Amino acid sequence: MLVKDKLEAVLNVGLRVPSIMLLEVLYRWDVSSFFQKIQRSSLNNNPLFQYKYLALYLHYVGYILSLVLLTLPRQHLVKLYLYVLTALLLFAGHQVSRDYVRSELDSGYEGPLYLEALSMNRFSTALIAQLVVCTLCSCVMQTKRIWLFSAHLLPLVARLCLVPLETIVFINRFAMIFTGLEVIYFLASNLLVPYNLAKTAYRELVQVVEVYGLLALGMSLWNQLVLPVLFMCFWLVLFALQIYTYFSSRDKPTSRERLLFLFLTSIAECCSTPYSLLGLVFTVSFVALGVLTLCKFYLQGYRAFMNDNTMHRGMTEGITLLILAVQTGLIELQVIHRAFLLSIILFIVVASILQSMLEIADPIVLALGASRDKSLWKHFRAVSLCLFLLVFPAYMAYMICQFFHMDFWLLIIISSSILTSLQVLGTLLIYILFMVEEVRKEPVQNMDDVIYYVNGTYRLLEFLVALVVVAYGVSETVFGEWTVMGSTIIFIHSYYNVWLRAQLGWQSFLMRRDAVNKIKSLPTASDLQLEQYNDICAICYQDMKSAVITPCSHFFHAGCLKKWLYVQETCPLCHKQLKSQSQPANATAAPAQDILPANPNPAEAGQGEPVASVAEENKTVTQNGVPVEESQARSSSSHANPDPEPEGQAEEAGPSQGSGESCLRHRQPQQSATCPKAASSTACAADLQLELQRPASPCCL
Repeated sequence: MLVKDKLEAVLNVGLRVPSIMLLEVLYRWDVSSFFQKIQRSSLNNNPLFQYKYLALYLHYVGYILSLVLLTLPRQHLVKLYLYVLTALLLFAGHQVSRDYVRSELDSGYEGPLYLEALSMNRFSTALIAQLVVCTLCSCVMQTKRIWLFSAHLLPLVARLCLVPLETIVFINRFAMIFTGLEVIYFLASNLLVPYNLAKTAYRELVQVVEVYGLLALGMSLWNQLVLPVLFMCFWLVLFALQIYTYFSSRDKPTSRERLLFLFLTSIAECCSTPYSLLGLVFTVSFVALGVLTLCKFYLQGYRAFMNDNTMHRGMTEGITLLILAVQTGLIELQVIHRAFLLSIILFIVVASILQSMLEIADPIVLALGASRDKSLWKHFRAVSLCLFLLVFPAYMAYMICQFFHMDFWLLIIISSSILTSLQVLGTLLIYILFMVEEVRKEPVQNMDDVIYYVNGTYRLLEFLVALVVVAYGVSETVFGEWTVMGSTIIFIHSYYNVWLRAQLGWQSFLMRRDAVNKIKSLPTASDLQLEQYNDICAICYQDMKSAVITPCSHFFHAGCLKKWLYVQETCPLCHKQLKSQSQPANATAAPAQDILPANPNPAEAGQGEPVASVAEENKTVTQNGVPVEESQARSSSSHANPDPEPEGQAEEAGPSQGSGESCLRHRQPQQSATCPKAASSTACAADLQLELQRPASPCCL
C-alpha cells in the first residue's frame, strides 16, 4: 500500500508537468512574428496559415486546455494519457505498415515470400512489430478485442496472399482510414465527458466555497496539485533540456570559467517567463530546505527531526528571490543582463541561507557548551560548522568585491555577510568561555558580565556596520542618482538595523545599570547571619558563602539576584517590588534575631519555624485555591506582627518563614535532619511540587 501511494504521488506530479511545459511554450510563442515568417516562406499559400486570427484563437484555446490538464483529477488524467499512448501506438503501427509497403515497392518482388530471404526478413520484422503494437494497445485499453487495433495488419495479410503491390498501397490507405474512423467514433462517444467533468467540478467548487470559503478552496487545490513540487520538477526538466542543448551543440570541452558562465546563463534562460520564474523560486526553496535540513542533521542527528522549526523551511529564501526578481524586472531583461542580475540575487539568497544556518547552530552550540557534554564528536561538529559559517561569508564578500563594482546594493550584501561572521565569532567566544569554566571545575564569579561584554562588543560592531551602510547609501543618494526604491531601502535599513538596534542596546544598558545599583543598595549578610540562615540560594541551589538581603528578608547570591533583576524587579520568592535603599552597599542588616531567629539545635527543628514572608501563597494568582489578594493580606498581617508565636501554634499559623527555603533543604541530604518535615516523605513531595509550580527561576537565564 505504501508503494502504491508513492507511485500515485509520483504520477500526480509527473503527469502534470507537460501541461506547464505547454503553458511555457505558449507564453514564449509570438503569433505575429510566426505569421511574418510564414509569409516569407513557401507555406504562405497554405489555407491553414492564411487566417491569423484563427491561429490566435487557437493560441488561447491552448491556454485553456493546459489549465484543464493541470487541474484534471488524477484518475481522469491517467485515462487521458492512456488514450494518448494508444493513439501514438496506432500511429507507430501505421508507420511500420507504410515503411513495409515502400520497401516492397522498391524491391519490386511480387512472388512468394519464402522464395526470397530479404522479402521474408522484411515481412517477419514488420509482422512482429505489428503484433507488439496490437498487444500493447490491448493492454493499455484493458480490452480483449484485439481486432480493434489490427487494421494496420491488412497490408501484411494482403502481401501474404500475393496481392499485387499496387493494390497493397490502396489497402494500406484503407487501413489508415479505418483506424481514423475508429478514433473519431471513440471521440464522438465520449464527447460529453468534458462537459460532465466540468459540471461536476463546478458543483464541488460552489459547495466548498459556500461551506469553507475561498481560502479553504485555494489550500485544497494547493495540496492536491502539490504545486511547489510540480513547479520544481518542471523547472528542473527545463534546466536539464537547456544544458543538454548546449553540450549537444559543442564539440570542445568547456573550461571552469566557462562552466560558471554556462550555469548562470542556463538559469537565466530558464526564468524568462512567469512560469519558469515560479519554478526557480520553488527550486531555490527546496534547495534551501535541503541545506538547512542537512545542517540540523549534522548537528543533532536524527533528533533534529523531532522538533522541526517552521521558520527554517526555505520559504524565506524563495520569497526573497521572488520579491527581488519582481522589483528588478528580471524576466524582461536580455539573457546577459538577466544572468548578471541573477548572480547578485543568488548571492543575497546564499547570505540568507547562511543566516538561517547560524540561527539553527547558535542555540545548539551554546547549549552544548553549557551542558558539560563530554562527547568530542558533538563538539567537533558544532565547532566545525561555526568555523565554516565564520569563513565562508567572509570569502563570499571577498568574491563579490572582486567580480562586481561596489554600489549601495552590493554593500548591503557584503554587510549581511560580515554581520553573519561577527555573530558566529561572538557565539564561538561565548562557547570558549563556557568550556574554560568547565575546565576550571568551578563557576567563574563574573561570567555573566564577561558574556555581556562579549555580546555587547559584537552588537556594537553590528551597529557600526549598519551605520556605515546607511551613511554610504545617504551619500550615494545625495551626490549620485536619487531613486524611490533606493530611498525606501535606506529608510527601512535605518529604522530596523540602526534605530531599533540602538534603542534595544540602550535599554539593555539601562536595565543592567539599574540592576547593579539595586544590588549595591541591598545590605550584605554577615557570617553570623549566613550561619543562622543555614540554607542554599533559592536561585542557583548552591551554598552561600556571601549573600545580600532583600527588604523582604530573603537571602540570595548577589550575582544570582542581579541576573533575576535583569528580567523583573521583584523578589524571586515573594514577588515583592525591590526598591533601592538609601543605605550604602556595605551596610549590615538588622540583628539576626530580627530577621531570622537562629535554630542551632536540630532536635528542636520539628517544633516549628518562625513566621516570615508567605512566599508560597503569593506566587500565583490562585495558589492552592487562595486568591492573590487574600495571600497578600496574610503577608501584610504577618509582617505587622513579627513576634514569634508559641510552639504549639507554629504549624497552625500557615506557611512558615522561608517556606521556599525550607523546601530547598529537603534537596540537600546533609541538611535533611534540620528540616521539620523530613520525617514525612509525603510532605516533602508536596513541598517539592509547590516549588516546581513557582515561576521560572532566574538560574535558567
